Amino acid sequence: MVWTGTWVSDRLGIELAGDDELRGLLGLALRRNPKRAHLLVSGVLGKHVPQLPSVVHGHGVTLGRRVRALLGPEEAARAVVLGYAETATALGHAVADGLETAPYLHSTRRPVASVPSAGGFEESHSHATSHLLLPEDPAFFDRGGEAGRGPLVLVDDEFSTGNTVLNTLRDLHARHPRDHYVIVALVDMRAPGDAGRLAAFAEETGARVDVVAHARGTVRLPEDVLARGLRLVEEQDGRTADPLVPCAPAVAPVRLELGWPAGLPDGGRHGFTPDHRARLREALPAMAALIVDGLGGPEQAGRVLVLGFEELMYAPLVLARALEEAGLDVRFSTTTRSPVLAVDDPGYAIRTRLAFPAHDDPADGPGERYAYNVAGGGFDTVLAVVDSAADTPALHAPGGLLAQLATAAPRVALAVVPAHTPVPRTPDRQEPPVLPAPLRGPDFSSYEPDDVGWLLQDLSAVRLEAPVEEREEAVQRGGAHYAESLPVEYQPTEEYQELYRDALAGSAARIARAVGTVTELVLAERSPRPVLVSLARAGTPVGVLMRRWARHRHGTELPHYAVSIVRGRGIDANALRWLAAHHDPADVVFVDGWTGKGAITRELADALAGFPGFDPEIAVLADPGSCVRTYGTREDFLIPSACLNSTVSGLISRTVLRDDLVGPHDYHGAKFYRELSGSDVSRDFVAAVEARFDEVADAVDQQVKEAASADRAPTWEGWAAVERISEEQGIHDVNLVKPGVGETTRVLLRRVPWKILARRGAGADLAHIRLLAEQRGVPVEERDDLPYTCVGLIHPRYTRGATGADGKAVGSA
Repeated sequence: MVWTGTWVSDRLGIELAGDDELRGLLGLALRRNPKRAHLLVSGVLGKHVPQLPSVVHGHGVTLGRRVRALLGPEEAARAVVLGYAETATALGHAVADGLETAPYLHSTRRPVASVPSAGGFEESHSHATSHLLLPEDPAFFDRGGEAGRGPLVLVDDEFSTGNTVLNTLRDLHARHPRDHYVIVALVDMRAPGDAGRLAAFAEETGARVDVVAHARGTVRLPEDVLARGLRLVEEQDGRTADPLVPCAPAVAPVRLELGWPAGLPDGGRHGFTPDHRARLREALPAMAALIVDGLGGPEQAGRVLVLGFEELMYAPLVLARALEEAGLDVRFSTTTRSPVLAVDDPGYAIRTRLAFPAHDDPADGPGERYAYNVAGGGFDTVLAVVDSAADTPALHAPGGLLAQLATAAPRVALAVVPAHTPVPRTPDRQEPPVLPAPLRGPDFSSYEPDDVGWLLQDLSAVRLEAPVEEREEAVQRGGAHYAESLPVEYQPTEEYQELYRDALAGSAARIARAVGTVTELVLAERSPRPVLVSLARAGTPVGVLMRRWARHRHGTELPHYAVSIVRGRGIDANALRWLAAHHDPADVVFVDGWTGKGAITRELADALAGFPGFDPEIAVLADPGSCVRTYGTREDFLIPSACLNSTVSGLISRTVLRDDLVGPHDYHGAKFYRELSGSDVSRDFVAAVEARFDEVADAVDQQVKEAASADRAPTWEGWAAVERISEEQGIHDVNLVKPGVGETTRVLLRRVPWKILARRGAGADLAHIRLLAEQRGVPVEERDDLPYTCVGLIHPRYTRGATGADGKAVGSA
């Protein structure tokens, strides 16, 4: 038989090296993805390649039994299992089946308003990067009894660079630290250099980390493989078309009733317990019998493909397994978000492709979805299994999934599993108390009372500050989240304050022009009476100025509030509840100062997906990362409000989110630094920019006119640059790369900086950066290839490359 990686290997020089089983487990295909050229295509996962359900489930169960043997019966009884969406959701379930007693959860890209996030992480190379953890039981990750939290078993289909696993470990260890982690994958394909980073995490945290895999090896990639792979995809696109074109089915699909047990979750999106597992096993024979009857018996059904739906893999898999045990000729695979090139060649893993629109109203918007190796598979019947959230008109429309399947098989059937609606477990079921009114100056902040209402709680009496080095150590070791404490407020030198004043004098008109432009775009495109909601605290001065522009130019008094959003934890849900009770969510416009790589933009979109009516699109003063479509400018220049901390933001600290201070019905917290009033320039900053409104009015009108006809769609080029810099610098964590003048300033003021990358010839915009870097002994490296004016690198002290820029180890200073 021809190995299904031959076609790619011959053309791009990609090689698999390692265990003898590798070629039997994996083939190769080409991604339609600018981040990674190749796709390792598993023949036993049940995602891209139809396979016997017993083979798919059996590989996972075998891995689970190996984990059980590794842990021993007592530790296995305390373990919890976490799988990765979308590809490894069923594999994680099967590993939990092999462990027998472990509850299971998989990450998801489908937010649910009633379930708060228990964490999240990024899968940087994926087509859809952001993962949410939404357990129905808030104590899911704390299982273990009196002995403390038990082992956490993380399951993915492949373990390649280790970036995704490390992102997960860092996030979860900060929230739920434990002593033992087990990484499970069908194949461990890490390069030698990548393997050391997992060992470094274990050494840093003191936790044991084991890896269990069916096979091990590495992928050998030529240096120019990404560019050559993209060219090869373009060439093939020019030669071939999708083998099937959209058309309506000649006969409506047969809808089969399953008799799914009431109250049984459809899978591990919100948790799946051993009791759920037992109930499902008991119900499977009866459900399989209903399917067989609905298909007219084994002979009429013929060769059957059970096709799952993206994250919904396990329920279709075990249904297919039950049909296999009932004597049907069955294969199993699922649809996917991942765009992959199809080539009809025996040496290529993806022979055919069906493309169709998403049909579950995804939170990240409409998009194309795919089913691979279905056409040409010789199937007499395709049974599509979806959850009720995906049983929409788009599923049944011409060109939709069912229509496409009808062109690939003589008979199409549909079974719908009820989508589980979680009920959050709280100490009581009473209605939450009435939330307090927003805080206002002068009692909280130095702004005018009408300038901004703070949907925060005052933590001024609580000691929250810690030295920068201690905070960085705690965050990077996974012992704390950055929002659980505050950095000591930087007190600028007279030389630095003079730089700030010069920067304000030189850029006030530029800022006024950007303020006017973004405000006019909001008024024209979002709402004639918008409710401005700034993301505290960098967005607050911008929100104040936008409010002032609307009053100065149009005589309109716009409401303005400030709310907290925390990377990895989401937006303050209680603040949103207050806003929804007092304003139309459709009028709310979220405001921020600038974009860096777009992490907060994504965080807000994920958080708001569970709050209908709110528009997640942020309006920003500057968008150098090309992450939004409503902005004042896309230039990366010095915004003087970024030069200082609380003394230019109403004397308010950054926001705080800590379990012992912020209860389930509390706003996030912040401090009012009244003692710094002698250094406060918050009102002066606003007044200096407002004084330039009249002189920039004509320029604003022209910019708005040009913007109205321009293509302002986000390109996310900033995110791509950050990923590249992270890998070039050996950091391997995008959270430690802070692009743009504003973010670089924050690195120097509030984090432990490693070095600064500066665009050669940037000039005055970097004067304060150079001064701060000199004061902190941080080198500045000139570059010609930066899409930003500068990029700040946080010290990767607890990752590979944890030395100073001079190659010497850095101690706490």
